[in-house]
Parts: sequence; structure tokens; C-alpha cells
Amino acid sequence: MKPSLFFLLILIAGSLSFAADSGREANTIILDQTAVQNLRLELVATTEETFETTVFAIGRIEEIPANRSALASRIPGRVIELNAHVGDEVEQGEVLAVIESRQPGDPPPSIELKALQGGLVVDTHARIGEPVEPDSDLLDISDRSSVWAIARIPEPEAANIVPGTKARIRIPALGGTFIEATLDRYGVEANREAGTLEGIFVLDNSEGRLQPGMRVEFSIITGSRENVMAVPREAIQGAPTKRVVFVEDFELPNAFVRAPVVLGEENDRYVEVINGLFPGDEVVTRGSYALSFAGSGSGISLKEALDAAHGHEHNDDGSEMTDEQKAAKEAEKSGNVKTAGVHPALKSGALIWAAVTTLLCLILGQMLWSAKRKVETPAES
Repeated sequence: MKPSLFFLLILIAGSLSFAADSGREANTIILDQTAVQNLRLELVATTEETFETTVFAIGRIEEIPANRSALASRIPGRVIELNAHVGDEVEQGEVLAVIESRQPGDPPPSIELKALQGGLVVDTHARIGEPVEPDSDLLDISDRSSVWAIARIPEPEAANIVPGTKARIRIPALGGTFIEATLDRYGVEANREAGTLEGIFVLDNSEGRLQPGMRVEFSIITGSRENVMAVPREAIQGAPTKRVVFVEDFELPNAFVRAPVVLGEENDRYVEVINGLFPGDEVVTRGSYALSFAGSGSGISLKEALDAAHGHEHNDDGSEMTDEQKAAKEAEKSGNVKTAGVHPALKSGALIWAAVTTLLCLILGQMLWSAKRKVETPAES
């Protein structure tokens, strides 16, 4: 190998090492404990797990039609007693109203109307003293111990979603809790305008928290893969072309490194990470968005943090000091080298300028030497 080329490779390797150290300094965020608490950071360790492919759909909670009944009178008359109103829970066999007959008598004969099923009184059409007819409903009762969650499934996805398919259901009105459910069946007609089919999931509602009309978000599981590295969706930050996550530094407390990642599939909760992370990396989830805008909240530089962690001095960019740099530092302290007061940015700039200048000179010298050989070779022959 030519001597000039050998020195050129050494210089390039040194430049790459310098760039790596400078990259760590630029991508490391060091916080104090107060900043960590204010950001309310939460971390999760990356692992290889089963990754589920999902189809997203939206829908609503609906009452099961078969679970609704009406209270009506078998005879004409008037209401003389009403024991239930909208919002009341009633039990099967409970007397809800008394109807006075129009037949003569002293007093006129009356009948009691009892609930045919237990449930919630959702509508009333009667008032005390109001006349009633046999064809008129007095009360509507709905048994909501179970309800339908109806998903509007896009037609192109329906081929992969059959009865028995599982889904995770989230109801925003109830917070971030997920409900596991299974597709019971499809509806009887497609929505032509929206291009969707109604997928019906039956949900337990024994606590009575689900109400018709509530918005529902469905993550319908259509497949799965084993041993996939993935992180929670909230951990991913950055522009679509430059995705990053924040990883807890392996040696510095309250320090987080901005790590570029290559992503794959995503579902309702996780994003597949193809490249950029290792199993066991502690990734910031909650607070990662705020962390992407945070600088060093502790006032401690990377150099100072590393000095404290390792017990010896580092360069301003956090790299380990060479023997020559240590000697120069000692000479500077003893007053033999007058570089005190020079801003670290100027020192770094001077180093970069010197490296680039030297590199250009070597390249130019190599080109001139090669050109000279081409000229001399024919003369020698």
C-alpha cells in the first residue's frame, strides 16, 4: 500500500471516530430528576413477542332488539297509578302501573300491569289520569345486561374477517381500557354509500356502563407473527422519513439517547422495529413527545456526566482522551500551552478545519503523484 494512501485511510478512520463521538454528544439528552418527574417519563424494555396484524374500524354501541319489551293495557281506561319512570331499573313481575277500567262500578274495576322482563325503563308514554287504549304502549323496557358493538368493516377487509374472529375494542367514553370480544355475525345489509359491512360483537354490560350510541374503536385481529421486536406506538417520534425512539443511556443516569430506527408494520398498540434496537433496550413511551423538544435539563454536559460516571476526564464531545490529549491538558494546566479561555466550539471547529484541510492536501498530493507516474512511465519504456 502506498504511504500516502495509508495515511489517508488513517485520517478517514480518525474522522469517522470523531464524528461518532460528536454524534453521541448531539443525540444525548441529560436531565435532572426534577425534569424527569415533570415530563412523567415511563419506559418499557424491548422484547421479541407475538405481533398481531389488525384491521381498524369504528362503530357504535347498540341495544339488542330482542331485549326490548313494551308495557301495554289489555283494556281501555285511564292510568290511576304509575310506579316507574324513565331511567328506573325494574324487575320482571314488578307492578309498574294500575289501569282503571271504563266499565261501571263503585269503584270501577282496575287491573295491574306487570313488567314482562327486567331492565331499564327507556321511554314512557303515560301520565296519571291519562286515558289509554289497548293498542297504546305505556312504557318501553330494555334489558341491557348485554349489548351489541357494531363495527363498520370496510368491504375489502371482510374476506379476512369471519365469525369467531377476535378483536380488541376500545370505548373512548370509558377511557383507555380494552375489551376482548369475538365477532358473532354480520348484519343483514351492506352500506352502499360507505362501502362497509356491519360486524356484530356481543358485549357484557352487567355493570350498566355501556349505552347505545357510544363510539367504539375496533382493532380486529387478522393474523400474527412470532418473535417480532416491537415498541408501543407512543415511543415513536420524528418525521415520517426519520423515525427515532429515545433509549435510556446504558451508563449515565437520567440520560436518553435519540436512536434512529427502521420500522415495519404497525397495529393499534405496537410498531414493528426492523433495525435500530436490541432486546432489553429501555425505550421511553410516555413523555417521549415532550422529550423530543427537551434540551439538557440538568445543565450538565455529556463530558461532565461521563467524568462523574467514570471518575476520569473526557473530551468535550464525550470521547475518551488519548495519551497525547492528556499530556496537552496537563501542559495547559501548568501554563506551558496558552489555550485557556478558548471556547470548546472553537476548539472543535479548529479540529474539523485541520482534519478537512489535511485530507484535501493528501488527496491532492495523491492525484499529483499518480499523474506524474503516468507521464514518466512511457519515457522509461
